[in-house]
Amino acid sequence: MSDVTVVPVSTRADRKSFLNLPWQIYRGDPNWIPPLRRNQMELVGYRPHPFYQRNECQTFLAKRGGEACGRIAAIIDHGHLERYNDQRGFFGFFECEDDPVLAAALFNAVRQWHADRGLTSLRGPMNPSLSYEVGMLVEGFDSPPTFMMTYNPPYYPRLMEACGFGKAQDLYAYWGQIDMLPAIQAKYRRNSEQITERLGVVLRPLNRKRFLEDVELFLGVFNRSLSNTWGFVPMTSAEVRHAAKSLRHLIVPELALGAEIDGQLVGAVLCLPDYNPRIKKIDGRLFPFGAIRLLRQKHRIPRVRILSANVLPEYQLLGVGLVLLGGLIPQAVQWGVREAEFSWVLESNALSRGSLEKGGAQRYKTYRVWDLR
Repeated sequence: MSDVTVVPVSTRADRKSFLNLPWQIYRGDPNWIPPLRRNQMELVGYRPHPFYQRNECQTFLAKRGGEACGRIAAIIDHGHLERYNDQRGFFGFFECEDDPVLAAALFNAVRQWHADRGLTSLRGPMNPSLSYEVGMLVEGFDSPPTFMMTYNPPYYPRLMEACGFGKAQDLYAYWGQIDMLPAIQAKYRRNSEQITERLGVVLRPLNRKRFLEDVELFLGVFNRSLSNTWGFVPMTSAEVRHAAKSLRHLIVPELALGAEIDGQLVGAVLCLPDYNPRIKKIDGRLFPFGAIRLLRQKHRIPRVRILSANVLPEYQLLGVGLVLLGGLIPQAVQWGVREAEFSWVLESNALSRGSLEKGGAQRYKTYRVWDLR
């Protein structure tokens, strides 16, 4: 441990090393997808982001012989502390060589930083919270992640256990082929029609004329629907607006549906094309021409991620979600989708897991949130 130093990131050079380290850790890994560089700078607090209007983050860099070999961020989520009152700090953006001593040094730095601020327990990875990228891959290393999902080397879980961490909650990713959908639609069509008639559900796509406002409305449903979900902290209105602007050019209106009852939006399903193969080709750089290469001819992207299928709590047991997914199927077929990932789903969410598994979706990746024992 004597040849490893962990320092708080404070200089421009250290920030650059922090951001560039993944290219070193994942060199030669065919399944790794580089982050969008500008987005990563915002999420760690190096550029303005509304998450940090009320929350705090300190990044740390580990060096050996003057060369960066590990990184981590200590995060205080004041929204979480107000909601749960558990004196819990978080870590995120963890990257590390396969060295338990190095990993321990990184976590010790985070623990001490939190302890100095009165926080006595630790959970993660959150990048920087459940509303963004979350979890560490523990099963399913044989394929790349989909858009906005995490990836890490197979040795990371071993490092976590060596540092005293245990499972807090697992999150699952489910996979399905488009060929499954017509049979699923036929199986549940009658139920969906009965629910639609009984409740007066009206499905509608995103409104192109007020696109940004509609994305905010859809995200608002996401925010409210997860209010009773394990560990969830609602995004602030500023975060919702920022997320809407960030997704504005990524969303395909045909793959986003809202469910209204009596003119009120009570549910929404939102799919995003899997941009990750294109992000890999542009190496995470949107400028000068990466954005064009990322966004052009979206219909040629054969895979989507169903990012959210959410219904307001008071309607969740009435079958509105079934109506939404039933309405999405013909849209997906027409768009040319060949496969889809449903992610993420909490292991404690028995209702959603059961629905997906009954529909034939296969659980193929597991992500873990860890607590320090």
